Amino acid sequence: MSAAPPLRVHYAEARGEAARAQMEAFLAALPDLPGFVGAELLGSPGQPGLFLVASRWAAQMPALPLPAGARAWAFEVLDQR
Repeated sequence: MSAAPPLRVHYAEARGEAARAQMEAFLAALPDLPGFVGAELLGSPGQPGLFLVASRWAAQMPALPLPAGARAWAFEVLDQR
């Protein structure tokens, strides 16, 4: 039997020369926050300099410490396969 799906998925995006280091630091801080399930740092071969952290949360997300200049979106999981 699989576990219940995460309630929230959060995406944070940053671009530029310092973006990878900023997003690596952001990713490193997430496991200490309540409700954290897991996350990945993604880079786009088709869009050099674009980095995204996709994170999953088992409960209401805490306020996340976004890097300067990062954009973010939060979603509620409606269905999962």
